[in-house]
Amino acid sequence: MSVRRLLPGLAALCFGAVLARWIELVFGVNHLLVAIGLGFVLANAISVPDRLEPGIATHKLWLGAGIVLMGASLTLDSILEVGGVVLAVVVFVTGLTIAVVELLSRNVFGLADRLGSLLAAGSGICGVSAVVAVAGAIRAREDQVAYAAATVLLFDAVTIVVYPIVGDALGLSGIVFGVWAGVSMFSTGPVVAVGFAHSEVAGQWATLTKLTRNALIGVVVLGYAGYYARSAAGTRPSVRTLWDEFPKFVLGFLALVLLATSGVLSPDQLDAIENAYNWLFVLAFVGLGTEIRLAELRKAGPVPAAVVLLALLVASTLSLAVLSVIF
Repeated sequence: MSVRRLLPGLAALCFGAVLARWIELVFGVNHLLVAIGLGFVLANAISVPDRLEPGIATHKLWLGAGIVLMGASLTLDSILEVGGVVLAVVVFVTGLTIAVVELLSRNVFGLADRLGSLLAAGSGICGVSAVVAVAGAIRAREDQVAYAAATVLLFDAVTIVVYPIVGDALGLSGIVFGVWAGVSMFSTGPVVAVGFAHSEVAGQWATLTKLTRNALIGVVVLGYAGYYARSAAGTRPSVRTLWDEFPKFVLGFLALVLLATSGVLSPDQLDAIENAYNWLFVLAFVGLGTEIRLAELRKAGPVPAAVVLLALLVASTLSLAVLSVIF
């Protein structure tokens, strides 16, 4: 795709980012949440013009780049200090979420097995990305993928609003709120947004926790592929497929963590990197807001939404209780 086609949409993202910063200065509303709101208004009240779509679609690239650069603000010492605890919480809550969704969808609400598995992967790992990855491994129907994706997007929109309110009401510390958001919310973009909306520390821990959770996608895809392959003729995902689905910005993030740990970056360079990833996040969240389409959210039927809501309440409540005790 030519750069010329991207320019109008990129200009719109930049305008939205600057406007979000200005609104924060004038009205005191967090600029990341404002950026999402601006994108939402553009998509639902005005509609995104065709000429802007290619450039706005690059918002996932800017999010990944921001996450990579954010690695420079952390060191191995700070991660290892509570890293084992975070990993244990991530594995526990991920497994719990998947198990609860599978149990409710199959034994209580009577959803089709594959639809339940897509909902479990989306809510347990990394949102729509996990839905798509697992769908390819278990040969889910297109309508099941659409229902699962719409349900995940619905809860992404809800949790972006609800989590900051709950965090402020309970007076959660940066680490507790960040790990809680990272371990129980669904998609990477909303997690990073609410984390940094709370505080810098919360944003860093929310991102780190979510990346740890995202890295489990390969295990979950293999598990579901093996389960469904035993009950029907099917093919197991190849190493190439797993690599294609793996969130590669995790590797860039770790590389920057190692670079920061080595001490080769000066304070001025760290400040410049922090300023750069903050702006990249604002650009990304303007684009993220355009993906919250009311028309798409209406496709989420009440039964899948009920299943995911119950699983979210269980996972978020238990994880918050555990984290409050630990930290």
